Parts: sequence; structure tokens; C-alpha cells
Amino acid sequence: MDSAKSISARSNSNPLTNGRSSLSLSSSSPTSSSLSYPMEISEESEYFETKQKDWSIKASPKALATINPIRRIVETMNLQPNKEKSFIPLSIGNNLASDPTLCENFRPCNEIIESLLETIKSSKFHGYQPASGKEESRHAVAEYCQAYGMNVNFKDIILTSGCSHALDMAMSVLAVPGCNMLVPRPGFPLYKTLSAQLEIEIRYYDLMPEQNWQIDLEDLESKIDLNTSAIIYNNPSNPCGSVFPDHHIRKFLEIAERYCLPIIADEIYENIVFSGHKFHAIASLTEEVPILHCSGTTKKFLIPGWRLGWIAINDQKDRFGQEIRTALNSLSQRIIGPNALIQGALINILTKTPERFFNETIECLQRNAHLAYNHLKMIKGLTPIRPAGAFYLMVRIEMEFFPMFHNDLHLVETLVAEESVFCLPGACFEYPGYVRLVLSLETETLQEALNRIENFCRKYFTHVDETVYDLHPHHNDHHKHTHHHHHSHHSSDHHQRRHNHSSNHHRNVHTHDRHHKHHGQRQHHNE
Repeated sequence: MDSAKSISARSNSNPLTNGRSSLSLSSSSPTSSSLSYPMEISEESEYFETKQKDWSIKASPKALATINPIRRIVETMNLQPNKEKSFIPLSIGNNLASDPTLCENFRPCNEIIESLLETIKSSKFHGYQPASGKEESRHAVAEYCQAYGMNVNFKDIILTSGCSHALDMAMSVLAVPGCNMLVPRPGFPLYKTLSAQLEIEIRYYDLMPEQNWQIDLEDLESKIDLNTSAIIYNNPSNPCGSVFPDHHIRKFLEIAERYCLPIIADEIYENIVFSGHKFHAIASLTEEVPILHCSGTTKKFLIPGWRLGWIAINDQKDRFGQEIRTALNSLSQRIIGPNALIQGALINILTKTPERFFNETIECLQRNAHLAYNHLKMIKGLTPIRPAGAFYLMVRIEMEFFPMFHNDLHLVETLVAEESVFCLPGACFEYPGYVRLVLSLETETLQEALNRIENFCRKYFTHVDETVYDLHPHHNDHHKHTHHHHHSHHSSDHHQRRHNHSSNHHRNVHTHDRHHKHHGQRQHHNE
């Protein structure tokens, strides 16, 4: 009896083992068809019994909280293309990311394909590799990053399953309980998706369309507090197609250094920039601010499905210390490293892909960007922001000229229904009142889409008065056009956002005095 009580006491200490232990002790026979339980049953064991009988299987809260912002918005829309017209998706892509390879003119070159075929034939990469990546492949990535001015070696490189996985790991390693991270708006929706899984707060800092989507540094600084653990930075930008000049990046870095904040740099579109612009890797412009550079082969090499990315730990002053490096290597164990075959091919991909391949990609994108921008700026009611790189162009819809539509989603639904042209609404990027166009289509297809958009806007454009009507004059006067855009943009929703940010600025008290008061605390937190 005493022995039985002892066993019962031990089993009651664990609600999951309680039911199982009770069953083994009290069944009348091994073949009994009915289950009997001890006289004394705890609440936990009753729950376990009910759960088993009802098959009540639940998804975890973290899984349920993980959302795809684009899919969530698009699935609520009524998208029924006009069957009499071919469907043209200016949204090209699956899930969260655009996929240039869905277009015939954006495919990997023969040298990239041959690199993989040689790896497969070698039979050297059918087994597991180190979780953080094969050493030779990490050496190749380090040399690739050095070409962009980064001071890294192979020990600073962790290979990942695409850039999205790199961002996941980078955010995870800095996601301390109760923290917040700053992310750009408009911005890549994956940051929001990952934040839900990590149970951290994200705070948006604005990009300014009237300044070619440069960061609103005052707004950024107003969002920082003692719980801010990192700033997420994206250049060149998805969805904006912007490329930051070096002087702007340096001003951004000054804020990060002042508040001792590490940067997660999403630079997957590195070097996909148009003539007159230059890509500056942010880590090449600082020795003070620790940076987790996230990139991969997805965009530049046009192999998104091969899923090979990396984190380059740029930390010349050892701000991260050994703890962050150890933690990142631990996180890489979750998938036991990326695809071994692609790791094997990576050295040749990075070193033997001819420069002409990259130039042809950029030339095609720039040609399409020029075509789209010049066509759209002539359409009354639309204000395109000239892109400087990447695959995208953002267009402001002057909704006051289209009063029959409730918002950008309603307009896009009607555009699909009548013209079979689909653009992603700005709401997908936390920026309503805009649409994003993908530029990686065949030029003829893009021209057809632009013609249809023009016909659609002509049909629904509502003439207000001569002053407003002249917002989009039919001449190539960029400065006048931009001036009017500034006034219109700031007089409506942007002005309201500024007002809100000003309030946040005072609530957060991001003054020079506050910085000195808490500087020691923040420095201790990050080092």
C-alpha cells in the first residue's frame, strides 16, 4: 500500500505522466477493454483523460500568430481577372517574395547551372555538412563580402537556407524578452512575420518618398528606447527600389552608434543598382557599429529556389562578443545547415559567374524601370517614384482623383476585373495609397500592362479643378512634378503620420540628456 502511494505521488507531480502511470497500475488485466482509474485522481489527470478521448489537438500560439501579411491581404480581395484579356501579374512571386525566374528573361546563366551539375557528379556532397556551413564555402563567401569592403573572414560567416533564414537567425539571436526592433515602412513583410514568431514588438520608422525613400532619421530616432535591441535596415529596398547614398548611410550609422544599437542589414539586392547609383555595403562604412549582414544567391544570381544565403558578422570592435557568435552557431543547428549540394557549388557560383550575366540583368531591369517610370508619370492621378535599383517601382495613387474607389485595394480589385493586371497594394507593405510593380517581366508584356493601366486611369480619373488637375502635367518637368507631389503627400496622410510621430517623439523623450542618462545602461545591454 505504501509502495503504491509512493508511485502515485511521483506520478501526480507530472500531469502528462500521471494518466499513463495510473493506467498501468489499475487496469484489471492487460486485455481489459475498459479503462479504470485510481480512486484519487488529480485535476491534471482528468484533463489528460479528456484530451486523449476527444483528440483535442491544438496548434501552438506561436504558429497561429505567424502570418503572411501579403497573403492575408490578398486573400481578402475579390480578384477575378477579365477572361477576355491575358492576365499580367506585376506582383510576380510566391508567398512573401518576388521570384524573377518566373519570367523567361531572368534565368541563371549556364555557368551557374554547370557549377551545380559538376557538384552533383562529384558525389562529394551527398552527406551532412557542418551546421554553420562547409569551411571552403564559407571562405568563398568571406572573399565575396570582402569585395564589398567588409572586414570578415570565414569564421564570421554562417551559411543559411536563403536570406530569409539568415534574417530569421539574425532577429532570433537579438530577440531578448520584452525587446523591440525597428523596421522600415514601407518594408519587406517578412520582418513582421518573424516578429510574431519571436514574440517581439516591431516599431516602424518611415521612409520618405519625396526624398527617394531615404530614411526619416528624426522619426527613426524617436522610436528608440531602452528596450530597442536592433535596427533592421534594407538597401537596396524591397518594395521601393531605392538605393541609399553613402552620406545618408553614414547619418543612419551615427544614430545606431549613439544608442549602441546593432544593425541587421538586409542587403540581398546588393549591387543590383542602376547607372548613376552605387551600392555601399553598410558594414564597409563603419568600424564602430556591429552589423549582421544578411544576403545570399537569390536575387543577384537568379536562383531563389536553391535556398542558399549567409550571415556575415561584421564586428571589428567585438561588440557582440563570443555569446552572439555562439548563439548564432547554435541556431544553425535547428536545420543542421543548408543544402549540401548548393554549398558545394557555391565556390564556383561566386567566382566563375561572368560579369556580363550581372550586367545583362541590370540592363534589363533598368530598361524596364525607365519605361515604366516615364509612362506612369504621364498618367493623371499616378505619381511613380523613380527606382534606383532592385526589381521594384512604387507608385502613389492620388486617391482624390479616383473618388469611386474606397482605397488602393478596391482600385486594384477593379483593375484586375477590367484589365487583368495585378499589382500588390501598398497595404501589403504597411503603406496604403500606393501599389508596387515588379520590373522583371518581358519588356513587351510590361508595355502592355502599362497601356492597360493608362486606359483604366483615364476611364476613372475625375477632374477636380485646374490647380489640382495640373499635378501631373504632360511634359517632362520632374522638379515641378516632384514639388507638387511633396505638397500633396504632406497635406494628407503623411502629415498625419508626422503628427503622430511628433507625439511619439515627446513620449519617448529621445533628447540628448536622455541619451546620456541611459547610455551606460544601453552599452552594457548590447556588449
